[in-house]
Amino acid sequence: MKRLMVAAGGGGDAVAAAMLHAALYGDDEPALILTYSWDRLIIDPVPGPRSPADFLGLRQLTPHVWAVPGTATLKPPHAATLPRLAAELPHTFALIDPYGGARGITRQLNDLIAHFTPETIDLLDVGGDILAHGDEPTLRSPLADALTLAACARAEAPIRLLVAGPGLDGELPADVLRPRLGPLITTFTPEHAQSITPVLTWHPSEATALLTATALGARGLCEIRDAGLQVPLTAEGPTVHQVDLAAAFTANRLARAITATTTLDEAEEVCRTVYGTSEIDYERAKARGLLQQQRGRTAPHDLLTQIKDFEEAATTRGSTHTTVRHLAEALGLTSEALPHLTRLNAAHTGHLPASVWKLHHR
Repeated sequence: MKRLMVAAGGGGDAVAAAMLHAALYGDDEPALILTYSWDRLIIDPVPGPRSPADFLGLRQLTPHVWAVPGTATLKPPHAATLPRLAAELPHTFALIDPYGGARGITRQLNDLIAHFTPETIDLLDVGGDILAHGDEPTLRSPLADALTLAACARAEAPIRLLVAGPGLDGELPADVLRPRLGPLITTFTPEHAQSITPVLTWHPSEATALLTATALGARGLCEIRDAGLQVPLTAEGPTVHQVDLAAAFTANRLARAITATTTLDEAEEVCRTVYGTSEIDYERAKARGLLQQQRGRTAPHDLLTQIKDFEEAATTRGSTHTTVRHLAEALGLTSEALPHLTRLNAAHTGHLPASVWKLHHR
């Protein structure tokens, strides 16, 4: 296994790692992609990341690392996108287990390094929130990235930190990130995007969908997440920059603070001390709210009307695009509605990923 790629935040970062492999290494043998299984509540109703104990059918790679094959399943009530991702892409996906804290992830990395002796190790973050310092008011999900950054900073081999799509995750704006970025490594092209476009017909990642959409030429303003954050789609979107990993670690207050943690609970408590909360706290609160609301499914004959009303309101706000995931959440739909929305979108989205919805003012 020549290439080890670490998806900083899991989920969409793992998909983007496959596109990065196509851009940097071409027809090289498939990579080993180390990633969290940490999906949004619209997919997985249980807050927080999944551990190996939540899966059936994992394959042990090293004493502390398990691969997730396409045949793996989740124990109810858990759900995850990772097994299907492994089934549809040629790479090997291994599970980051954050329940051992930053030290546990470092141990996993060192296991893989010793076993495979990879020629290159890339840590990839889409959006750039891994470069947070700790005082940014727009930062919403610092814990996952800080754990991987802290772990990689202590790994027993050099690791290259790469940031793709500055600002596309709706956390740190591109203007804030730009001074923190290093040299341009590559710019994704439509050819690179084609390597993962089929996955984006079902995968709910927003940041990686926008990364792909900008590589395919999308420009404008896109609404994402449950809050409807507006993210600019510009020519800077498909770029990939290298950043000095040691400098990023030194600047990241949370990453420094959780380096010695040995459990996820401990890391979460540190995150609460630094930020006042953690993204898992947010997921817990949101999950309780969803249960209380008990939103019903939208009947098909009502759906088109609701989409039309949403589009009119969004274009009035100046938006040109949204994501299927944001649209589903804005309409109060469950995960079962995502495939239906994606099929509707595929009819008019043109060359963009089916998970990115081009708004039409009617």
